[in-house]
Order: sequence, then C-alpha cells, then structure tokens
Amino acid sequence: MCPTKKINKLLYSDLTYKIRRIVFDIRNTYGPGHKEIIYQRLLSDYLEKESFNFEKEKKIKFYSKQGKLIGIYQPDFVIEDKIIIEIKATRFSAKIDEEQLYYYLRNSKYELGLLINFSTPKIYIKRIIYTNNHKPFLSV
Repeated sequence: MCPTKKINKLLYSDLTYKIRRIVFDIRNTYGPGHKEIIYQRLLSDYLEKESFNFEKEKKIKFYSKQGKLIGIYQPDFVIEDKIIIEIKATRFSAKIDEEQLYYYLRNSKYELGLLINFSTPKIYIKRIIYTNNHKPFLSV
C-alpha cells in the first residue's frame, strides 16, 4: 500500500463554489435542452452581473518542445485567469469532451477545468485537474 498525502483544500474551492452556484441557478431557471450557445450567453450574463473577471473563447497558444507555435486552443471561458470552463449541451456526456478539457489543461498554464453539460438528465459538472508541476514546458 502506498502512502497518500492528505489534501486539506481543493484548488480554487471558493471560486469553484461560486461558479457552481451560478451553473445550478441557470439550470434550475432555464432547464435542459437548449443549444450550447444559449448556455454560453446565459453564463456570460451571470458572470458579468456578479462582476467576475472572465474571457470568452480566450486563445491559448500551443507550442512544441522546440518552441514552435503548433496551434491555438479556445475554451468557452477562462474565469479569473485560473479556471477553464467548457460548456456542452448534449443528452449524454462523452469521454471525448473530458479529454478535450484535459488537453487544454495539459498544454497551458491552467490547472483546473470544469466541464459543464446543461442538457444531461441531471446537470453534469466534471472537475478536472492537471497541476503545473507536471508541465515541463512551463519551466523553460
């Protein structure tokens, strides 16, 4: 059995709590089944109303090991320059959606992402973490 280190506090727990409260409010008020763009606009309105610092579809550059620009990622939101948010509006959550968010985190300075699917029978919020100590490109 390998020893484990107890984690006392979740990464950005206060900020995540506030975002989750907004997401639940949107879902309870408007329900499931709308197009993804509707949920994006609703979330944007709520974030503005609550004075969050956020960017919609922020361009995140992806570089090779040699420093060559390979491409651009554009997550739905970056909140407080700390949390990536990916919104979905499909009946089922797919593994590929989780992988997309995982790759955003893996290849950027961001450590926490929330995958939110508003159209599943019960609202789906997946918290994905990829800490910077596993990203050697950040130390270059």
